[in-house]
Amino acid sequence: MRVALFVTCINDTLYPRTGRAVVMLLERLGVEVGFPAEQSCCGQPQFNTGYRHATEPLALRYARVFRDYEYVVVPSGSCAAMVRDNYPRMGAKAAAEGRGGALTEAAAEAVPKTYELTEFLVDVLKVTDVGAYYPHPVTYHPTCHGLRMLGLGDRPRALLSHVKGLELRELEGAQECCGFGGTFAVKNPAVSAAMGADKTRHIQETGAAAVCTVDNSCLMHIGGMLSRQGSTVRPVHLAEILASTEGNVL
Repeated sequence: MRVALFVTCINDTLYPRTGRAVVMLLERLGVEVGFPAEQSCCGQPQFNTGYRHATEPLALRYARVFRDYEYVVVPSGSCAAMVRDNYPRMGAKAAAEGRGGALTEAAAEAVPKTYELTEFLVDVLKVTDVGAYYPHPVTYHPTCHGLRMLGLGDRPRALLSHVKGLELRELEGAQECCGFGGTFAVKNPAVSAAMGADKTRHIQETGAAAVCTVDNSCLMHIGGMLSRQGSTVRPVHLAEILASTEGNVL
């Protein structure tokens, strides 16, 4: 099994410990992980801002860089959704515009092998107990892309429920957006902040020590608001919880 880590821009730039946690976790489960240095952005920021044509070279690059791998594991629901949902749309539009089938071929190659981390663990490796230890009360926020575009369902919760020492606290309004939405937070700051205020209020009401998600972009928004509110709740990516063991709690 040849597995590659697509670390994503935000993790590479701001949250490198998430990428390290994914490698620690997968290697503990017997998976050999590759990391092609030529990887770049999936194109989500450009695509979501309306620059479809500028995104196309990144989609072609993604397919080429990961061509020799059987699976690509992504610790980001939004980036995984970008590949799985939007690459085929881009290919179809390019073909309809008479610009050939290169993007369609790239999408056909990339989409079947791209898995968000919890999907890979549950659907490919067939595990829910990964031998993790995290002795804290935790609440889980299901991010929009993971919930609505990837349909992750109960996969993250199933993994969390098997973490030794972890108490999973229910989050009111869990399925509501945190208000980040990438450039949405920049273009609509007042709405974004109001949505974030609702989310962080519900998080603090759980009494959890940590809030986790499958997307650090959402955690950046949530964590920033919690910090400004003086909250002690720690934002933590799900991969870091799953990589933790009794001898090494991340």
